[in-house]
Amino acid sequence: RAYISSPLSTRHRSSVSMTMMSRSKIQSKAEKLRILLKDSEKDKKAIIMPCCYDGLTARLIEQAGFSLTFMTGFGVSATHGFPDTQLISYEEMLRRATLIVSALSEVPCIGDGDTGYGTPVNVKRTVKGYAQAGLAAVMIEDQVSPKRCGHTKGKDVVSKDEACVRIKAACDARDEGSDILILARTDARAVFGVDEAIDRCKKFNEIGADITFLEAPENVEEMRRFCSEVPGYKLANMLEHGKTPILSPKELGEMGYTIAAYPLTLLSASINSMQLALQRLKEGESCEGLLVPFKEVQRVVGFPEYYMEEERYKI
Repeated sequence: RAYISSPLSTRHRSSVSMTMMSRSKIQSKAEKLRILLKDSEKDKKAIIMPCCYDGLTARLIEQAGFSLTFMTGFGVSATHGFPDTQLISYEEMLRRATLIVSALSEVPCIGDGDTGYGTPVNVKRTVKGYAQAGLAAVMIEDQVSPKRCGHTKGKDVVSKDEACVRIKAACDARDEGSDILILARTDARAVFGVDEAIDRCKKFNEIGADITFLEAPENVEEMRRFCSEVPGYKLANMLEHGKTPILSPKELGEMGYTIAAYPLTLLSASINSMQLALQRLKEGESCEGLLVPFKEVQRVVGFPEYYMEEERYKI
């Protein structure tokens, strides 16, 4: 039976065609991150990257006008009620990554992939899963499992060969079709010293990592050495009250860092505010001076957008 086109069906096909063309031009989050890194390197300005751990903190970071964020394993662990000692599984991290990405409109997010959650085959699965969730990059590190926060005691690292195999597996997963960047981290500074840590970062760069991260250098000279001796994009971890000196984004950019990460700033600030509010409630005092207006709470979590959509489909 012949199909006779109607004006409606023609318009519908035209609309579908335009939608497909529009989608083909949409920039992936990974591509957005690549552009940010190139611009940062060219301008010698470190990208300021506050870290998130749930949909709310992701929304706040985007609403504040930042161009990049990072899903911190410390924060995700904390919101599950655990310390950052790899008590959280790959599947739990993946679920949180999916939630965070869905809360962000334009801002790319890097995901904490810990040790890759097992063998090199597990590392590849982690990279592919994070890419499918919509993350722009994944961080893979060289700690032994279970890993822990890089600024706490008791951490250890795998051999250099095993560390390199992990990063190779991650890069292979990327090169086999996953639209995602690889951030390779070493914690060797605390175990074997800065020379070994720098050497590992060089190896990671040679293997193909897009960004390298030497965790917890203990003075400015070590930071300078990392930047001068290791090629490629580099991340600085600005953990307040941690082991690394806190420098301004301007200083970090001039030194050679591409990204300035603030992993616990939001978590620490929120703990401080919540503890103060709880203390006031306990003492029967008002929390008025600590609170934003209820209208602002509604705005932050998305009520205005919801009302617009609700009105759009009103019968």
